[in-house]
Amino acid sequence: MSVSKSLPHDAARLHVTGAARYIDDIPAPADALHLAFGLSQIAAGRVTAIDLAAVRAAPGVVRVWEAGDLPSDCDCSPSAHDEPLLSGHTIHYLGQPVFLVAATSHLAARRAVRLAKIEYQTRDAILTIDDAMDAGSSFGDPRIWERGDAGEAIDTAPHVIEGQITMGGQEHFYLEGQCAMALPQEGGDMLVHSSTQHPTEIQHKVAHALEIPMHAVRVETRRMGGGFGGKESQGNALAIACAVVAAATGRPARMRYDRDDDFMITGKRHDFRIEYRAGFDEDGRLAGVEFLQLARCGWAQDLSHPVADRAMLHSDNAYWLPHVRIESHRLKTNTQSATAFRGFGGPQGMLGIERVMDHVAHALGRDPLEVRRANYYSASGAGGPAPRPADSPRDISDNWKGEGAEDLTTRGAGAVMPEQGSAAVDAGAQTTPYGQPVTDFILHEMTKALADSADYAARRAAVSEWNATNPVLKRGIALTPVKFGISFTLTHLNQAGALVHVYQDGSIAMNHGGTEMGQGLFQKVAQVAASEFGVGIEVVKITATDTAKVPNTSATAASSGSDLNGMAVQAACRAIRARMAEHLARLHDDVPGDVEFRDGQVWVGGNKLAFAEAAKLCYEGRVSLSSTGFYKTPKLSWDSAKGQGRPFFYFAYGVSCSEVVIDTLTGEYRILRSDIVHDCGASLNPALDKGQIEGGFVQGAGWLTTEELVWDDDGRLRTHAPSTYKIPACSDRPEVFNVTLWDGRNREETIYRSKAVGEPPFMHGISVLMALSDAVASCGDGYPSLDAPATPEAVLRAVRRVRHEL
Repeated sequence: MSVSKSLPHDAARLHVTGAARYIDDIPAPADALHLAFGLSQIAAGRVTAIDLAAVRAAPGVVRVWEAGDLPSDCDCSPSAHDEPLLSGHTIHYLGQPVFLVAATSHLAARRAVRLAKIEYQTRDAILTIDDAMDAGSSFGDPRIWERGDAGEAIDTAPHVIEGQITMGGQEHFYLEGQCAMALPQEGGDMLVHSSTQHPTEIQHKVAHALEIPMHAVRVETRRMGGGFGGKESQGNALAIACAVVAAATGRPARMRYDRDDDFMITGKRHDFRIEYRAGFDEDGRLAGVEFLQLARCGWAQDLSHPVADRAMLHSDNAYWLPHVRIESHRLKTNTQSATAFRGFGGPQGMLGIERVMDHVAHALGRDPLEVRRANYYSASGAGGPAPRPADSPRDISDNWKGEGAEDLTTRGAGAVMPEQGSAAVDAGAQTTPYGQPVTDFILHEMTKALADSADYAARRAAVSEWNATNPVLKRGIALTPVKFGISFTLTHLNQAGALVHVYQDGSIAMNHGGTEMGQGLFQKVAQVAASEFGVGIEVVKITATDTAKVPNTSATAASSGSDLNGMAVQAACRAIRARMAEHLARLHDDVPGDVEFRDGQVWVGGNKLAFAEAAKLCYEGRVSLSSTGFYKTPKLSWDSAKGQGRPFFYFAYGVSCSEVVIDTLTGEYRILRSDIVHDCGASLNPALDKGQIEGGFVQGAGWLTTEELVWDDDGRLRTHAPSTYKIPACSDRPEVFNVTLWDGRNREETIYRSKAVGEPPFMHGISVLMALSDAVASCGDGYPSLDAPATPEAVLRAVRRVRHEL
């Protein structure tokens, strides 16, 4: 069987040899046009005069478009229809596209846009969270979810803390920048190649812009060079621009942002300020907690409402909050429209409660891990691996162990509990602040396992001893949990389709609505198809995502790629397999249910046929060897306005322990060691999952440490290139880095009982920030209140603050 094997990425050889083809590598016809936007140079105001004569006369320029020249409003928004392709007279942020140039080369277009003469009437820009709060600038009223009486619980608690944490945004910094190409077809149709996580949305937006039906637009995406959420909606503008130009000129059109334009135009992760107040007892158990979440959303809505909702949904992380109030403001500012980013608001909400746990522990002088464990959801209802469904492959074990993984479930508190089916719900299970029962909580045993394997207690004692004798270099250590909900919170997006063909020679072609951005989705789903037919992975052809093959797809986001598309492919494969079994059983006087597909063979009526031979017999018997498949996630019910329901099919869990050292003279630091135990259910591909965990952790640590976005007082992004914006390098990774997959199968009926792994590991980076806070706390008696990103400058300020030097 192919499932559960550590097979390499399907395009690994192409990646390392440079043969993998991306949008900008696709050969364009000789008469193709190349596009560039002319960008605004103010953050807020109006265009009072615009002279593009020099632009039109520039070498290579074929045509120039202003807003009034477009065939429609050409809206680019994924939600609120509030993002026109070109600004028109009103400017909302510095870097907003004002006009569009089509030229005979990329360089000619880039040079031409700089020749524009634009006069502006500026107005005061709203740039910061405080600016927006003072001006009452927001997208709608604040959203408030609450349970119990948090204020009363806090006021009557033995201890009370209050504070705030600011966390910055984050640039996606995908290796392949935004890119699209449109080729006009006969009859007014349009073929669009787009580096996008959401081909159907590109199809919809292009059709809207050209005022044609969706069936006249075909979108194809073979792969992206990274996405991280930045290609969920941000690719719309390029695809629309290319399609508009191609339709108007009858010539192919390609557009690619240079890196600095990409920084200036596209949205980032939402930066947040979270203010909190909490009451607790001597053991650190929370009686009540209040959160005020302030999200800077930028000039347009984009996906800010669901992002902010998910921040609220993850305000509990792994903790039972008996009395809680969460108030969320979605603030409108004259900056790039913030957008989806790995975790989609979850990291921001989770960081808020982790700050509370850290602050509580400091106030009580207790080990932060003790406080975290004291507040965990109860183990009530947290059963072991779910029983195997009757239709599961025979050779996939209930308790798979990853390559080199230690059997963590047999150790002390980690011992698995009696089996409990996915339908069983403990009547006494605790519920999240939004009312979803937590019946699969496994963090007690996972935390025990990691604390033992990482030797947390001894290392914490060693850190204290080190800090007592070293005045300059200080160490810190932290162990933090992750509980991350899996599903789109917009319920109708939890669906997927697939198309599978079996050819008469036994080869298999597979297509689905998910997109490949380097995460290995295509390989995982191909492993599903191979396993269903009992053939080797080499038999399965993975084809480019194509809206003409599978319609109405959801974005590859919310960590749902394998869950949704794997189940859809499985459904299609099983439909074909059932037809083949019925026909072969008829030929060999057997019962269809007894026909087996395994090891590249089909076993029927005591005979063994090669799969290719069986396929040929079915073809000659006029059996359909093609099928669509469809899947919709069950058990979901969600009311975002009330903040009640079951928005998630299940939770993914993990724990991470990080140790750091800081230089108190400079604020510089190093991550010395990180240990992670992560729950992937019954992993479809352990090697790919381990890679996602490692990459997610490093990206999460980068968000919280080195990646700082800086705007000046005019609203100009100053960190718009690798020279000024620091993503983590190889030297920033932990010197010792241990990643283990947790044994166990998803209790819910997901694809082969696996769990999503795209977003949950990102939050393991929180352990680094908490370890830095621990190191700073050893420098004095004040609480560090370390904000993110914790750059060396921020760490140095925090050191001086706890020493009362500021």
